[in-house]
Amino acid sequence: MKILIIGAGRIGTSVAESLVSEDNDITVIDKNPESISLLQARFDLRGIVGNALSPALLTEASANDTDLLIAVTSSDETNLAATLLADKLFNIPTRIARVRNEELRSYPRILKEEGFSATTIIWPEQALTRYLVKLINIPEALQVQEFAEGRVSLVVVRAEAGGPMVGGPVGELNAHIPNACARIAALFRRNQCLSITGNTLIEAGDEVTFVADARHARLVTTQLKRRAKAARNVIIAGNAELSLGIVNALYEADEDESVAIPAAIRVIEADRREARKLALALESRAIVLSGDFDDEDTLLSAGMENCDLFIALSDDDENNILSTLLAKKLGAKRTIALVNRRIYGELIEGSRIDVTVSQTQAALDEIIRYVRHGD
Repeated sequence: MKILIIGAGRIGTSVAESLVSEDNDITVIDKNPESISLLQARFDLRGIVGNALSPALLTEASANDTDLLIAVTSSDETNLAATLLADKLFNIPTRIARVRNEELRSYPRILKEEGFSATTIIWPEQALTRYLVKLINIPEALQVQEFAEGRVSLVVVRAEAGGPMVGGPVGELNAHIPNACARIAALFRRNQCLSITGNTLIEAGDEVTFVADARHARLVTTQLKRRAKAARNVIIAGNAELSLGIVNALYEADEDESVAIPAAIRVIEADRREARKLALALESRAIVLSGDFDDEDTLLSAGMENCDLFIALSDDDENNILSTLLAKKLGAKRTIALVNRRIYGELIEGSRIDVTVSQTQAALDEIIRYVRHGD
C-alpha cells in the first residue's frame, strides 16, 4: 500500500514506525528538516521537506497514485486542507485527519464528503477517553485492545499469587470458566515472551495476554488475580474536559451489560470556576471537588483511602506521575497516569504506578485500526 503521512511529530513518527515494516511504501512530509532526517535515518521510507498544502509538493510525493493519506500535524486547519486537496486534486481514496477542535464534532457534514472530504476523523481526546473507559471497566488490566467492532477484547493482566489459575497450566482456563469464550494467547515472564503449550504453568508476576468475548473479559481476570472486582470508587483529576468525557462515556455505555459504572465517582479540578461548570454538567453522576490534585489534603478529602482507581490526566507528565505516587501512598489500590513523553513511560514501567496511558498512543491505535481494517 502507498501511504502518504503529513506531519512528522509524535503521532506521524509513531504511525510511520508501525506501518513501515508491513511492506508499505511510505512517504512523510514535514516542514522541519531535522524531523525528516531523523525519520529517514531510522526507517526505510521517503521523506520530503516542505509545505504539504502545495499541490506541486504533493505531486512530487506521488500523491497521484497514493492509496491512503494520513494528516496528523499539530494544526487542524492543515490536516483538513490536506484531505481536501487529496480528494479534489489527487483522488486519494482514503483520507484520515487528526482534529482536536471539539466544536467541529457538531458539524460532521463540514468535515466529511460535503466539506473537507475526510473519510475518517481521529479525535485524540475521544480516543483516550474510550481507552480509559476500557481500563476502568477492567481495572486489573495493563492493556486492553478491541477487535471485531468491540465484540472481542485482547487484555493483558499481571498474574497474582492466590489467583485460581496461578500455579496451574494455561490449558485449564476453560475448565475454570466453562461458559466463557476465551483463550490465553501469550505469557511474558521477566520481559521474555514464552513459547507456550496447554501445559505451560502460569507463575505469579507473569503478564498474561488473553483473547475473549468482550462480555467475558472481566470474568477471565478473576482467574488471574487474588481478588478481582470492578472499580467501585474512582477518582479522576487534572483535566475537566477529559473527566466530563469519561463520566459521560461510562453512563452512555451502560446499555452494554459488559460495562459496570462505578458506585462513586469523584472529580478533582483546581480551577474553581471550571469546577462549578463541571459540577453542573455532571449533575448527580459524579461529585466535583475543587483543589490541587497533587496536594495530600485534597486527595484525603476526596476519600483516597477507599479509592479503587485513581486517574491523573493533566497536561503535565511530572504532576501526573507525582500525584499517582502520592495517591498510592495514601491508599489508592490502582493508579493510572497520563504520560505523553515515551521516555517517562519507559522509566516508570514496573514502578508503583500501575498503568500509564498516552494520548499519542490512543490516537495511534485509532489510526492503525482504520489502516488495518479487515486484516
